[in-house]
Amino acid sequence: MSSRTQTERSEATRGALIAAARTLFAERGYAGVGTEEIVRAAGVTRGALYHHFKGKKGLLEAVYEQIEEEVTQKIATDALGGDDPFEALRAGARSFLDHCLVPEVQRIVLVDSPAVLGWTRWREIVSKYGLGLVEAALQAGVDSGKVTPVAVKPLAHVLLGALDEAAMVVARADDPEAAREEMILVFDRMLEGVRADA
Repeated sequence: MSSRTQTERSEATRGALIAAARTLFAERGYAGVGTEEIVRAAGVTRGALYHHFKGKKGLLEAVYEQIEEEVTQKIATDALGGDDPFEALRAGARSFLDHCLVPEVQRIVLVDSPAVLGWTRWREIVSKYGLGLVEAALQAGVDSGKVTPVAVKPLAHVLLGALDEAAMVVARADDPEAAREEMILVFDRMLEGVRADA
């Protein structure tokens, strides 16, 4: 019983650190927030931060993964449940680019995480959550005859890479909403190239 209580306490501490860091990083960015402020906001000790995450960088990675998982689940639920797999691909891309307008996603996912974690680690996390979703949508499209028969995995990598680049443009644009609209038009054109009846 005591080990379960310890496990629950440990999870609660970890969750409090992630929640506090997520709020602070979204407000002021990774560089603008110190570890003392994070532990104070979480109501835990500095030792707890280093025990669970080995430092601020590890905490950023956990926050980023949490957001990436939430966004991916939301896209899967909202956009990819329709009857037409090709339209689901289009809706999923639009939903993803909509999320790029959210300040928390812009700051943590698209600005700080690639800079702090490095491009390779950032892409590993993107692929962990998004690649499978894109592959599944493409495979459903091929299986239904809506998408031209193609090697699904390579195409999924290309489409995910294009979406990531579009997201970066949106996040850094002077007018993110206008940039999002431009990226949607471009991505729609790309998708037309794989539509079976194009």
